[in-house]
Amino acid sequence: MVNDRPQATDSPAALTAALRATGYLADDGLATATFLALRMNRPLFCEGEPGTGKTALAQALAQVLGAELIRLQCHDGIDASQALYDWDFPRQLLHLRALEAAASAGGSPLDADAVEASLYDRRFLLARPILRALQTTPSVLLIDEIDRADDEFEAFLLEVLTEHAVTIPEIGEIRASTPPVVVLTSNRTREVHDALKRRCLYLWLDHPDLAREIEILHSRLPGLPERLAAQVAGAVRALRQADLLKPPGVAETIDWARALQLVGARHLDVDSAAATLGAVLKYREDADRVRKQLDTLLAS
Repeated sequence: MVNDRPQATDSPAALTAALRATGYLADDGLATATFLALRMNRPLFCEGEPGTGKTALAQALAQVLGAELIRLQCHDGIDASQALYDWDFPRQLLHLRALEAAASAGGSPLDADAVEASLYDRRFLLARPILRALQTTPSVLLIDEIDRADDEFEAFLLEVLTEHAVTIPEIGEIRASTPPVVVLTSNRTREVHDALKRRCLYLWLDHPDLAREIEILHSRLPGLPERLAAQVAGAVRALRQADLLKPPGVAETIDWARALQLVGARHLDVDSAAATLGAVLKYREDADRVRKQLDTLLAS
């Protein structure tokens, strides 16, 4: 992780203020865990429900550190080559054809060893997110939704995060001069192995309480009426407890408030809620169910 940290990360309170300046409102626990991860040079493992601000934390942290944000989005079947590097085969082929054409024109045979060495030059190396992060200073490496990857990928990741280096057979070892700040996120669709968690500092993120969610709305949407902000935040909290297929996260709260602003709503009523429900609910079944209960929802 970065050695010359800006003053903003000298204490949890300073980090809280710096994150706030980016629009990310962190509570004391989150700011302290992030501060310790930076000071202890440890990855930060963020776990919680979708929409609780895990990915946004990495984005805000990159702004605070003045670092490049490099994101590795995990998915079913992801492997090391998708995370580390690949070779640019089309460019290698063009290079080989150029060598063959030059050799034919000059009447001299190609040297096989020299050709192979030229084909596996760094200029033909396609750096994927992890290799890019190791080569970029400063950087924040966001490994998003690690719970969607498999055990084999976790084991590979553990080795890379421990060594801060990778070995490319044709080139040799590439080691980070300054290891990246690493943030891993998980929606807990499955349990991540203890070996990986032990390498990290752990942080559980809950949805913000009502007061903080209202504060987030005012931070992201200056000019939002106080009454509308309170109504939207209260309605979203009720939706999160309504056993929906996809409970709304903070991003949906902001989108809903923004949609209401755009249609000219000064407060949240049944008509304005029904007209803008697509900003906060993403499944037809959820929307149909909520529309039938809007009166009750807005009265709570």
